[in-house]
Amino acid sequence: MSLLRISRRITAAFFPAQPATSVLLRLLSSQSSEGEIKILAILREKFPKAKNVRVVDISGGCGAMYEVHLESEEFQGKRTVQQHFMVNEALKHEIKEMHGLRIFTKSPSSETE
Repeated sequence: MSLLRISRRITAAFFPAQPATSVLLRLLSSQSSEGEIKILAILREKFPKAKNVRVVDISGGCGAMYEVHLESEEFQGKRTVQQHFMVNEALKHEIKEMHGLRIFTKSPSSETE
C-alpha cells in the first residue's frame, strides 16, 4: 500500500467531512510544497525498502527544480549511475515538467552519497 493511500486513510479517520488529499496537503504544506509531497509519495511507493527519503524544492518555490536524497536497499550492489537511472525511471512523468533534478542516492551499507 502506498504512503499516499495510508495518509488518505489516516486523514479520513480524523477529518471525515473533508477530502483526505486536501487535508493531507494542508497539514504538510506549511513545511513542504505540493510538488515535494507528490515526488515524496512517488518515491516511497517505487522504493518501498527506502530508509530515508528527502525531497527539497530548490527552485525557490516554483517547482522547477528539486533535490532528492534517497537511501534504499534497492540500490544494494548497484553503481551510482544505475541508482540514478532507477530514480529517473520512477519520476519519468514528473521530470518532463522540471527544469532540473539533483539526485543523491546510496544503499544503507555504503559510506558515500
